Amino acid sequence: MELNLPVIISFSIYLLLMLFIGWYYYKKTQNISDYLLAGRGLNSWVVAISAQASDMSGWLLLGLPGYAYLAGLEAGWIAFGLAIGTYLNWKFVAKPLRIETERLSNSLTLPQFFENRFNDTSHTLRIISSIFIIIFFLIYTSSGFVAGAKLFTSIFPVTYHQALIISVIIIISYTFLGGFHAVSMTDLIQGILMFLAIIIVPAIVIKHLNGVTSIVDSLHKINTELLNPITSVDGSKLSWIAITSSMAWGLGYFGQPHILARFMAIREVNHVKRAQYIAMSWVLISLTFAVIIGMIGIPFFKDPLPDSEKVFIELIFANAPVILAGIFFSAILAAIMSTADSQLLVASSSIIDDLVKVFVKKSYSTKTLVLLSRLAVILVAVIASLIGLNPDSGVLNLVSYAWAGFGATFGPVILTSLYSKRVTTKGAVLGIIVGGVTVIVWKNLHGGIFELYEIVPGFLFSLIVILFFMKKD
Repeated sequence: MELNLPVIISFSIYLLLMLFIGWYYYKKTQNISDYLLAGRGLNSWVVAISAQASDMSGWLLLGLPGYAYLAGLEAGWIAFGLAIGTYLNWKFVAKPLRIETERLSNSLTLPQFFENRFNDTSHTLRIISSIFIIIFFLIYTSSGFVAGAKLFTSIFPVTYHQALIISVIIIISYTFLGGFHAVSMTDLIQGILMFLAIIIVPAIVIKHLNGVTSIVDSLHKINTELLNPITSVDGSKLSWIAITSSMAWGLGYFGQPHILARFMAIREVNHVKRAQYIAMSWVLISLTFAVIIGMIGIPFFKDPLPDSEKVFIELIFANAPVILAGIFFSAILAAIMSTADSQLLVASSSIIDDLVKVFVKKSYSTKTLVLLSRLAVILVAVIASLIGLNPDSGVLNLVSYAWAGFGATFGPVILTSLYSKRVTTKGAVLGIIVGGVTVIVWKNLHGGIFELYEIVPGFLFSLIVILFFMKKD
């Protein structure tokens, strides 16, 4: 598809809408609570859709379909694990976290919650957890910028690095202006757009390929193992390490700060149940169709794609009318922006609210705190963009690393601190350190048991340490 006016118009309308929302909430932001947590005033629909949109990110339309394009139904194990993790997170974390964060001195961030929960006057918990948040969000945010760069290089005549800069500028703009409320409202729109695109595009392609039966027959002819979820494409049976690693993605949900922030921001506790139903419906359908997109790309493209993560983009190019193509490309950008904006905001909150305020013993005005938070957004974005400078960076690889980091670092301490009064400050501190360090070390080891997804040992070792240091009855 050549660069054309309808695509430019679609992109422009979408981006202008995002910037308008950012400007609108810029005028309404009165204090740091508004900027970081929308004054705890979000309704069920906004919380549910924005939580899942910020969760899935560009990897839902790029990384997961790309994996399914290469591995077939083996990718379904990741989707299955994520669906279970989403349900358990809403079931066991959303409501108690909303209650406890407000009860404990109206905690606005996870580090604040940990400090207040354990009455840690030394600020050790707050500082350590903030450091890990910044480390893993730099990697996570970088994945969003990389996804944006891949999208722009596919559509416009720009280089990868030019596209990376464009992606960064776009995402920074409305996050800088409007804070959490703008991010959540844009995520609502982005989540709806993602949902429609992920259903409509495969429907068009399936019709083009003469229906589901024809596609299944084609996959059988290409490689029957593509339709077998317990074997790899070479016919070998999947190991317990491979299946466990894929399903273990679900463990990550309990420790994702940008998702947990949505739970903390819901207006009323009794809205959580309704939000859970909305979120689960969105997730189950979206994950299913993400795998389908990758699968139908196999028989559609006769020659293998040089970059499997662009399968959705290439399907749009080949099948969608020009006007719809612009909308669908906007949906991919929406998927990317819906996560990167949340990550920028949470990382900036850790820098300002959890580090600057602790180390710099000075009282800041509300206006100054909001300004510092906005400047921190820019700082995080610049560093994250430097991480993503390599054109060969894989979206799924970056996401999996950061996802494991958050899941193992914060998941065990979140669950135990919400459900047990016996957890000690020492156990929480060591649990966070052990979980985060294990992920970093394990990620750089290869072969044998070290092929196990790093979230599994990280989560397990962290939980063991926390339990070991629990108060005795």
